[in-house]
Amino acid sequence: MARRIILDCDPGIDDSVALSMALFHRSLDIVAITAVEGNVPAEMATRNVQTVIEQLDPPRLPRFGAATPNDNSDYRDACFIHGRDGLGEAGFVTADHHQRHLSEKIICDEVRAAPGEISIVCLGPLTNVARAMQREPQFIENVAEIIMMGGSFNGIGNITQTAEFNIYCDPESAREVFQAPVKKILIPLDITSQVQFALNFIDMLPDETNSVGAFLRQVVPYLFRSYHQQLGLESVQIHDAIALLQLLEPELFELEAWAVDVEVKGELTRGMTVFEKRRSRNPAHNLEVARVVDVSAARQAVIKCLHS
Repeated sequence: MARRIILDCDPGIDDSVALSMALFHRSLDIVAITAVEGNVPAEMATRNVQTVIEQLDPPRLPRFGAATPNDNSDYRDACFIHGRDGLGEAGFVTADHHQRHLSEKIICDEVRAAPGEISIVCLGPLTNVARAMQREPQFIENVAEIIMMGGSFNGIGNITQTAEFNIYCDPESAREVFQAPVKKILIPLDITSQVQFALNFIDMLPDETNSVGAFLRQVVPYLFRSYHQQLGLESVQIHDAIALLQLLEPELFELEAWAVDVEVKGELTRGMTVFEKRRSRNPAHNLEVARVVDVSAARQAVIKCLHS
């Protein structure tokens, strides 16, 4: 039986790769894709989710949720990596959807309709899940689990010195979700950044006769250019695709239980994920964290999923 999931994302090129893996995977029943402000501002995230779905044209169309701006005055997008349109400036034209439902409403609706059956995969900031918790008190007890790409175990960030991008976008929401009494798995930056993709990744994509190949061959080359121009790197990290693998290929990861909190006030550390590492303490663990990944197998699994 296919696993029922909600994909909460902020496309973004790495989100686009993850969506391309998920939408055609036989083991997944994607009941909804919800947009969240993160890599790109809210309206662009909403439009980009529509664009990715239209370009991929999956056999079953999931429900769709629209993003709204978060409440974080420190928010900044990542268009410098993903392009002014978030999708590699490929020039996609997307149909206007006049009837939109908020992402948090879609999330609440689907979880309420199937209590204990829905896993939520969060590939962007945790704004929508926190809002769903606030919207419906029974929501969190009906979620099967939450899988999150975010944070940094070693305390080294990628948007500030100490904060990973997804958590930094909305630290208050991240803290609320981290503290929620539900099964949670965190795939941190330390893990996703280990799996590097060289330029020949483009040649390994499906060919242009396939909707996945036709779409990704238009957006992925931009990621290589921006990593080279903005970060001085010749290879890229596709963070969200690796986080999705924890759902698809869990044997590739080793998980450990940890007590984790999020700094929401620090002048230099706002958005930092703070792990209780003192040996003399024995706090209650609130989530599982990926600490080891089979790098080579993960890289091959991404390619395999894109050809499924």
